Amino acid sequence: MNSILIRNATIVNEGKTFRGDLLIKDEIISAVGPAGQLDSPKDSQIIDASGLFLIPGIIDVHVHFREPGLTHKGDIITESRAAAAGGITSFMDMPNTVPQTITIQELNNKCRTASEKSMINYSFYLGATNDNITEVLKADPEEVGGIKVFLGSSTGNMLTDKEESLRILFKEALLPVAAHCEDEKIIRKNINNYTKEYQEEIPFSLHPLIRSREACFKSASYAVRLAMEYNTRLHILHVSTADEIKLLSNELSVKDKRITGEACVNYLWFEDSAYDEYGAMIKCNPAIKTKFDREALRQAINNDLLDLIATDHAPHTFEEKSGSYLKAPSGVPVIQHSLPSMLELWHEKTFSIEKIVEKMCHNPALIFKISQRGFIREGYKADLCLFDPDDQWTVSKENILHKCGWTPFEGTRFRSKIIMTIVNGTIVYNKGLFTEDYRGQRLKFDR
Repeated sequence: MNSILIRNATIVNEGKTFRGDLLIKDEIISAVGPAGQLDSPKDSQIIDASGLFLIPGIIDVHVHFREPGLTHKGDIITESRAAAAGGITSFMDMPNTVPQTITIQELNNKCRTASEKSMINYSFYLGATNDNITEVLKADPEEVGGIKVFLGSSTGNMLTDKEESLRILFKEALLPVAAHCEDEKIIRKNINNYTKEYQEEIPFSLHPLIRSREACFKSASYAVRLAMEYNTRLHILHVSTADEIKLLSNELSVKDKRITGEACVNYLWFEDSAYDEYGAMIKCNPAIKTKFDREALRQAINNDLLDLIATDHAPHTFEEKSGSYLKAPSGVPVIQHSLPSMLELWHEKTFSIEKIVEKMCHNPALIFKISQRGFIREGYKADLCLFDPDDQWTVSKENILHKCGWTPFEGTRFRSKIIMTIVNGTIVYNKGLFTEDYRGQRLKFDR
């Protein structure tokens, strides 16, 4: 039996922060206790974590790793490595690939690929369309993380807009329905109006007016009405406006909610004045909105109206992003820097460290009922992250690991650094070095 003893860490878990030790045996957390009180089995690897924080591994339930079919932008090998360097131990990947993940067979194909390539644990959404609802409803709740539905078209153009199909989906789905909420008619009307005015030279600063707060709220309201009518387990992806927060509630604990909301790193960090500096580099769907919206999202994390933090990591090549507004694709690569950016907001006292762990580790596991992950608990899988709270570093081209080679965080100085990432009891990332031959496991769900 292989064992690792982590000594003298500052452990953050389930709302508490304390000095402690943690023992890993093979893939499992075997024991957790006060610092200095755990005995190490013979031949254990000892890690002195004095001065470091130990948290559960981050679970990112919203990524686009671009495989299959779009691997010039990113692939499972490169993006899972970048994720591991960012303290992420599990991901759930979206279906707008080539081919689209809209059949059980295509989903299983992606799982086979991930079993051969992914450095961290993995799951894949099954995508809903107007014509595949019967297929989607065949998904095994214990094997598939969720059903993705685009109520507004985005990268990959998987728009689902037939009310009959949506009603069947919301009525009969046994899995969480994860919804991209933007009203397509409003967006198309806005694009037409601004194209008449600007032709090909639409400023990127108009992106939040084209993919407007009205488009977000109307679509999210529709999704919530359907979910309430059919008691659907609905997860609203990448909430971007203060208006949408009004559709959410904090009256129940997260494990009992039927409707949950997600904040993404882009919307918690940037606001619309940044379009003048970053342009296409922060163009994502839905659009990053105003400073008022950003502050409302941050407050909603703290008061539990928003339930988790994900990335919507969506790489494109720099050349693709260099086009005009109508040509530059939407999507931002941020997975390597999601935890460091949220830790920066901890340093700024926007969030507590306990709240970050709740929203990035615990709640993703609770919302999607991920088995044996998301917490530091005896008997759970040993998915863990060690970070130094006071090791400053600057994002540069030399240390960006996304395959596309860029991020809007380039040049940002972070005050905390990820030191080590452990997946199923194996150290996969340690101070810049990777265990290249390790592969993660397919996530299971307690449903």
